[in-house]
Amino acid sequence: MTSEMPTFALSYATPFFGPDPDRLVAVAKQAEACGFEGFYVPEHVALYRGARIGAWEMPTDLQYLDPLDILTFVAAHTERLLLGTSVLLLPYHHPVTLAKRLATIDTLSRGRMRLLTIGVGGLPGEAAAVGVDYTTRGRRADEAIEVLRRLWTEDENGATFHGEFFDFDSIFSYPKPLIESGLPIHVGGSSPAAARRAGRVGDGWLPGGTLKEDERQALWELVKSTAREAGRDPEAIAYARMGSMEMTAEGVEKMVAQGVTRIIVAAPAGEPEEQCAELAEFASRFGLR
Repeated sequence: MTSEMPTFALSYATPFFGPDPDRLVAVAKQAEACGFEGFYVPEHVALYRGARIGAWEMPTDLQYLDPLDILTFVAAHTERLLLGTSVLLLPYHHPVTLAKRLATIDTLSRGRMRLLTIGVGGLPGEAAAVGVDYTTRGRRADEAIEVLRRLWTEDENGATFHGEFFDFDSIFSYPKPLIESGLPIHVGGSSPAAARRAGRVGDGWLPGGTLKEDERQALWELVKSTAREAGRDPEAIAYARMGSMEMTAEGVEKMVAQGVTRIIVAAPAGEPEEQCAELAEFASRFGLR
């Protein structure tokens, strides 16, 4: 293996494993014991008949638990795992209340809410269910990112914001994240708009897993060029990618050569004992502990 090893994180999806708290705790604790850096969970607020991700029609009874509640629960049962979302659907949350929720998790976990990854959503009916105009979701997300950062870093005069969707004067929000600059905000998404958002305002980028290699690399170049145009250092933007439990050392080295700094693998299938055994084998293969 190359000396430039990326960090590894685990993605856990309750739609596939169910809302079993014992399984969730067992997998999270094993991930921590095996040396995984972080623990990611997805979000959907509401589903409906005909909702699709690509060609896949989503069953309406998928058990998407609230991601921030999951992370609070995981934090209470672990000590070191960084907490992440992949992705939190930012336009469907009011940023003033979200700022407090995220800072609360960070405070109670002693500074582990570090892998917040946001997206804008891809299901029009989900946007409609929460009263959001689907066509405005990108602009809402941009404003929400700014609102979060202002609330986390406000001075003695409070935070003020006047935008298209959010408007307030001199408000104060506590607690604050433990990091003075506010929580890192990573941007997830496989569109040019997502890549530009990551380059313009993101602390990191996580593309989807369905892109072709040349498409993904072109978007990563767009992230970096947008960062330079915005006067930002593209080297400071973290690049996360989805991997798999079956990936090889050669596959990891290829990702590293492309600039990847963090690899996220989905929790394996099977009973909890089988899942934990596979995590241990993966950790041993890549020397995570």
